[in-house]
Amino acid sequence: MFRFLVRLFYLPLFLIGGNGLALFIVEAGYSKLWLAALVLTFIALAFLLERAVPFDTAFNKPHGDRARDFYHALFNEASSVIGVALVPVLAGLVTIPSIWPTELPLVLQLLMAIFIADIGITLVHYASHRIDALWRLHAVHHSIKRMYGFNGLMKHPLHQLLETLGGTAPLLLMGIPQEVLLLFVVAVLLQLLLQHSNVAYFVGPLKRVLVVNVLHRFHHLKTGEEGDVNFGLFTTFTDYLLGTAYYDENRVISSGDLGIAAQPNYPTSYLRQLVQPFKPQEKVEYAARKPAE
Repeated sequence: MFRFLVRLFYLPLFLIGGNGLALFIVEAGYSKLWLAALVLTFIALAFLLERAVPFDTAFNKPHGDRARDFYHALFNEASSVIGVALVPVLAGLVTIPSIWPTELPLVLQLLMAIFIADIGITLVHYASHRIDALWRLHAVHHSIKRMYGFNGLMKHPLHQLLETLGGTAPLLLMGIPQEVLLLFVVAVLLQLLLQHSNVAYFVGPLKRVLVVNVLHRFHHLKTGEEGDVNFGLFTTFTDYLLGTAYYDENRVISSGDLGIAAQPNYPTSYLRQLVQPFKPQEKVEYAARKPAE
């Protein structure tokens, strides 16, 4: 019964419960430190429930990657928070009139921010699989050999910056309030936990709308032809426009299917991953590949 309940409620717990609590904290005027506590609580929940109801028990076994993933997450999320903190400073330097609909309920503002940003993030992600310079940065994320919630935060900081700019630049130009942007950062983190989750949670028809774990695993397949799908962060909207939305209910993905076929020995330590994109190397075929059939 416990396993069934976890599988049934895991998605709504993170998607609705996590974001709902974040909205409550902001609307009630509580300290933003409660948002940090919320995020840490959901990270801990992801770790615990992935061991209780795993999609693949092998994904729970460390590959010498725990410390590396921690450093990636710590630096990347700290950078996101600093970026949000700088929004008032940037707003003071720019005189563009705000067109952000602040009169809407906060939940609708958040949903609008997610939809707009998702398009930009998806397009940067798509380009990162076709432009060699971007792929070198993005390859850090694709080097993972197992999928669990926490390593959704494992990205080269420069690539995260590019994706963040691709998604948030339109929001900043529209004059998004700092509190909505902070809620968006929380929503991104919760979505990454869901997208990479090793919990075998129920999705149903939502997999046609949301880029959840059963879809995102296909994106991490190690060959270019197979992995050229499902680039979205939140929704499948842009993937349908690009013709890259894909799901095969009969395919079971395991650790041996993940990684980068052209670079099977990609560095695994944090510092080596930071410098790897800038080392001389042959052009990686994975970066310039044909769309999936």
